[in-house]
Amino acid sequence: MSRYLMVVEKTETGYSAYSPDLDGCVATGATRKEVEKTMREAIEFHLEGLKLEGLPVPEPHSFSSYLEIPV
Repeated sequence: MSRYLMVVEKTETGYSAYSPDLDGCVATGATRKEVEKTMREAIEFHLEGLKLEGLPVPEPHSFSSYLEIPV
């Protein structure tokens, strides 16, 4: 089991998501819940495609944290 970072961004029409660990793996959705579901499916599909092609599966290497800055 691996944990891949998913970045979710609000757009004008809904939400988009990507994983910095998996080049080109992106998803969209009308709601945050929907984009999280479609991104999970996209990651699973992406990893399965790599395996079928005999390519290495990237190890997760990204992380996130929040910084509190006074404004």
